[in-house]
Amino acid sequence: MPFELVKYAAPDFSGEMFVNAPDAAMAPAPRDRVAPGNYHATTIFPEYFKVDGRWLLAGESRMDCVAVYENGTIAVREFRNLKQGDLVFTGRTENCEEGIFVYPNGFDAGEGGHDETFAFRQRRTRETAFSKDYDNIYDLLKYERDYGYVVWVMGPACAFDSDSREAFSRLVMNGYVDAMLAGNALATHDLEGAYLKTALGQNIYTQHTQPNGHYNHIDTINQVKLHGSIPEFIDKEGIDNGIMYSCVKKQVPFVLVGSIRDDGPLPEVYANVYEGQDAMRECIRKATTVICMATTLHSIATGNMTPSFRVMPDGTVRQVYFYSVDVSEFAVNKLGDRGSLSAKSIVTNVQDFVVNVSKGLGLYP
Repeated sequence: MPFELVKYAAPDFSGEMFVNAPDAAMAPAPRDRVAPGNYHATTIFPEYFKVDGRWLLAGESRMDCVAVYENGTIAVREFRNLKQGDLVFTGRTENCEEGIFVYPNGFDAGEGGHDETFAFRQRRTRETAFSKDYDNIYDLLKYERDYGYVVWVMGPACAFDSDSREAFSRLVMNGYVDAMLAGNALATHDLEGAYLKTALGQNIYTQHTQPNGHYNHIDTINQVKLHGSIPEFIDKEGIDNGIMYSCVKKQVPFVLVGSIRDDGPLPEVYANVYEGQDAMRECIRKATTVICMATTLHSIATGNMTPSFRVMPDGTVRQVYFYSVDVSEFAVNKLGDRGSLSAKSIVTNVQDFVVNVSKGLGLYP
């Protein structure tokens, strides 16, 4: 059976509470980067604002921002990007009382099963059976390759194993990766694996520590900086394998955002976190599926800027699928605790996850 998106059930605006609702109030931002009092903070869900009697959807939402009315449309803007005089929507009720409606139930078609007052194993843990999730991911990725935009968010563990590097490279080369978000470490250890066959000094296949291996990652960074960029390093050093090699070869955009603990870092790494956040959001603005693997901080950062929906060019509203994959239950649960309520967690080793997804898509003979 071909994959079908869950259809969005739009609100019925002929209902009494919508008809009787007042227009949403607005107030100008008093200065740059400052919202007016009683500002409305946005969520991951579709949000509608009543303006001149019409309900308008904020098309590009993200959590913990403000809604600004300009040129007849609603822009969702980070506080740091507000300009003095921007017309910001105010009101902190969410069910039409102040002309604002937050709509969390637009994709509630459900996946079957029974609602029970009491039932075992309702949380997703290391004991959960993920077979159906894998089947759903295979079908989803096949669909998205033709119709969507898949963003992968990756921690360095994905580069520590030769099989997972090869498996993700196959995903890239076969069109299942539209953008990649990561930190300095993922790119460094993947390039180290291609250059010196190690990650943090351990052989990426045997996991045996190599003599003076603790130099290998900084030697790799140093050599990349000598060449001036990751693509130049790949070209000049004859690199022919790995995650970064595949992204460069297939021209898949990648965003590397640094942290205070970084070595180097690599030339492409954003040292200014807000510039890095902007670059990440440019990718997330297109995303229809997001898969986060083994990186708590980057997963939460991405989750905070990913809405549960996307308004497509033809005006239809579709679901954004969000997966969080980590061997730690703490890591995947923390994403939900930070407000990314639509994220589906898979508690497993990420190296195994990548290999299973690649095999499930038929990318191995």
